[in-house]
Amino acid sequence: MRRLGALPLWLTYVFLYTPVVVLVVMSFNRSESPYEWGGFGTGWYGTLVRDDEVLRGLGNTVIVAAGATALSTVLGTLLAVGLARHASRSRVLHALSVMPAVLPDIVLAIGLLAFYSLISATLGLHSVLLAHTVFGLAFVTAVVRARIAHVDPSLEEASRDLGAGEITTFLRVTLPTLAPGIVAGALLVFTLSLDEFVIAFFTAGPQDPTLPIVVYSMIRFGVTPEINALATLLLAVSFTVVIAAQRMSRLTEAL
Repeated sequence: MRRLGALPLWLTYVFLYTPVVVLVVMSFNRSESPYEWGGFGTGWYGTLVRDDEVLRGLGNTVIVAAGATALSTVLGTLLAVGLARHASRSRVLHALSVMPAVLPDIVLAIGLLAFYSLISATLGLHSVLLAHTVFGLAFVTAVVRARIAHVDPSLEEASRDLGAGEITTFLRVTLPTLAPGIVAGALLVFTLSLDEFVIAFFTAGPQDPTLPIVVYSMIRFGVTPEINALATLLLAVSFTVVIAAQRMSRLTEAL
């Protein structure tokens, strides 16, 4: 009976991950058709590496993801510490800090595009980077706030009692204790920025497409095994980073 009770759970997992498994398997298809198996081969990965458009999109994506991660991590950490120290009882400010993370992507994308148009800003990698920083900051803030909840405030009080100033206490006591949460938030933002499409589509310039935009332009003419190979690589990177972020989050709760 217990096995029958777990059947819906396993059926749900099968429903969720069967398309992913099929995609990964078909990326090693030797046939030029993405729907017919022609034998095992890795030729489409070689084709992918030689595709200049894909490589350019990958370079743009890495630049945006790295920049957005750096800015989001710094600003999100400072915001989380500020909320915990000076606005711990303000539900409104706490809600506003995570608002970009819960807003629909299309709403945030249209709002950012309208803002760029209002200030007559040109669109390019810089506009995508700032847009990704907006929603990435909310994720870092949420993760670091969760870490702050597990930190003993007496550590900072002891540091100040021993004569350390605010800056010294922050650098030598606060940051080291928040490090697991900060790293977990940074890894999460990098993954989200790497795969994000909607906001990038609205805020990118025509000359600087990110990788998801390049993929979208390719699948408009039909799915090819090259797309399957690219999706498999992105899946591997995302899976690795998410697992690392999850482990850092567990470390945050354990410490």
